[in-house]
Amino acid sequence: MQTIIQKSSFVTVLAWIFIALSGFGTLIGILQCVMIMTVFNTPEMSQAMQAPAPPGSPAFAVFMMKHMVAFFVAVLAVNMLTLASSIGLLLRHEWARRVFIGVLTLGIAWNIAGLALQVPMLSNMRAQFASMPGAPDMGAFFVAILVVSCVFALGFSVLFGWIIKRLVSQPIVAEFAR
Repeated sequence: MQTIIQKSSFVTVLAWIFIALSGFGTLIGILQCVMIMTVFNTPEMSQAMQAPAPPGSPAFAVFMMKHMVAFFVAVLAVNMLTLASSIGLLLRHEWARRVFIGVLTLGIAWNIAGLALQVPMLSNMRAQFASMPGAPDMGAFFVAILVVSCVFALGFSVLFGWIIKRLVSQPIVAEFAR
């Protein structure tokens, strides 16, 4: 006799939320890639992108400018992967549960790395503002940006960690067993 396993509302709601979010993310990613590959695909833009970076520019900013197309394509790919795994979650496919956990783990790493990269970026921006004659002190503004970024990054990291914990729990794993 085969045991019928009840489908949890957690997985169903989670799947639908991420289908909506990653669906919009995929649409926006496609539009961004079209824009990047058309607007930025002129000889003038190519020349400007290959020009030397201003002195003191953070290495990450220089890297991003030189690999902008690859960055947008990678973000689109992650959105598409999230959409596919979200649909797979809804259908209770084991591969989708594992991929979704991987995407959430990537999200946690991305949030933490983003915080680490913001410090030199914001310091550089603050220094640029400070070097302008008569410019106001923007220090408090940049600190506020960093604090809000920390709250959001840590909040989403904790949320993603909690979702991962639920997705690896025995009742949820049992839903995906065939």
